[in-house]
Amino acid sequence: MKTYDLVEKLVSVPAVGGEEEKIISMLKEILSSYGKVETDAVNNVICTFGNGYHILLDAHIDEIGLTVTSIADDGFLKVAACGGIDKRMLLGSEVTVWGNEALNGVISTLPPHLQKASDEKKVPEINDISVDVGLDKDTAEKLIPLGSKITFKRQFTPLLNNQISSNCLDDRAGVASLISALDELKKLPIKVTVLLSTQEELGTRGAKTGPYGRDVDEAIAVDVSFGYTPGCDKEECGEIGKGAMIGISPTLDKNISAELIEAAKENDIKYQLEVMSGRTGTNADVISISESGIKCGLLSIPLKYMHSPVEVVDLSDIEGVSDLIVAYAKRKAGAENA
Repeated sequence: MKTYDLVEKLVSVPAVGGEEEKIISMLKEILSSYGKVETDAVNNVICTFGNGYHILLDAHIDEIGLTVTSIADDGFLKVAACGGIDKRMLLGSEVTVWGNEALNGVISTLPPHLQKASDEKKVPEINDISVDVGLDKDTAEKLIPLGSKITFKRQFTPLLNNQISSNCLDDRAGVASLISALDELKKLPIKVTVLLSTQEELGTRGAKTGPYGRDVDEAIAVDVSFGYTPGCDKEECGEIGKGAMIGISPTLDKNISAELIEAAKENDIKYQLEVMSGRTGTNADVISISESGIKCGLLSIPLKYMHSPVEVVDLSDIEGVSDLIVAYAKRKAGAENA
């Protein structure tokens, strides 16, 4: 499947942290042709195939969203955050409420004519936000159980220069890069476990449990990271279209990072370095201390407008991460079988 089509398919399904069930059946179907597929108690989707040196590859499937906490007398929904949602993006946004059925909604916003001068630069607190689904309280209560999840309206928009925009490319872009690598990985004399993990946005919960009992030799986590836009510090960002971001951090295995760089150089794969002073803010942080410790590396896809309804990536960066995973695995397979 072409990268464009794969990403479009992956972002079409909601999977707010803790309720990833809707995407699980799709992922199990995709992975079933590669090896044994299973899910665990926290809904991680895990596929294992091959024999030999054992590499775990991780990307998370969950996305940020909102949770319905109450329904007001006027029928408006009150909400809480589910993951690190950007409050600045909420007012006036189109959303989908995933109750007993999918309902379109909008987040209410005060017209500028009715605002006070102090309101212009005010960022609302989550408990000040109301979601309007156009229903009275009695009807809303029948269709929307408390605890129902809300996402930004699903969208997939092609842009110029090979870029695409969607509301959950964090981290469906990473999932796409892993899936795209599987045909080549399947041919290698190594063992691979693909961990498509849940609840990363709720504290890397799926990746904390997923590696247990797998007896892996090392791991690579794949996520997104900050792509440069005006107003950002260039030293803290990657650049869209400039290739995979290879993580460098005291919490990552320095030999894996070095070998990823060598694999990129040997295969003329574009890459850029992401230097961090400590924790990476990704599943790599918990995978590396799972069980008695697992050597872990990190690859990231530069992404603009993280945790917003209009996240943007370059498809070539997704493909570059996939190519680098394959090149690294070939290098590792050759060394281990020499």
